[in-house]
Amino acid sequence: MIDRECYICKTTRDIQAHHVFFGSGYRKLSDNYGMVVDLCMSHHTGPQGVHFNRTLDLRLKREFQAEFEQTHTREEFMKIFGRNYLE
Repeated sequence: MIDRECYICKTTRDIQAHHVFFGSGYRKLSDNYGMVVDLCMSHHTGPQGVHFNRTLDLRLKREFQAEFEQTHTREEFMKIFGRNYLE
């Protein structure tokens, strides 16, 4: 069995799945496009976690948009996820 690890700090303790794009139907789209990362509880729901830290939230959105654009266009991304996070 492979241990899951936090995308940010690499710990293997208290791992939770985080949908990079969430709310208003984007959660399912995150699932469909593989935009789900493992985060430890601290980086997910802790006071400095992605749900409370806009800088971290935008970092993940930008990284995953850039990855998406390796095989798709920016226009496709914007059509699916509603906005551009890279500019």
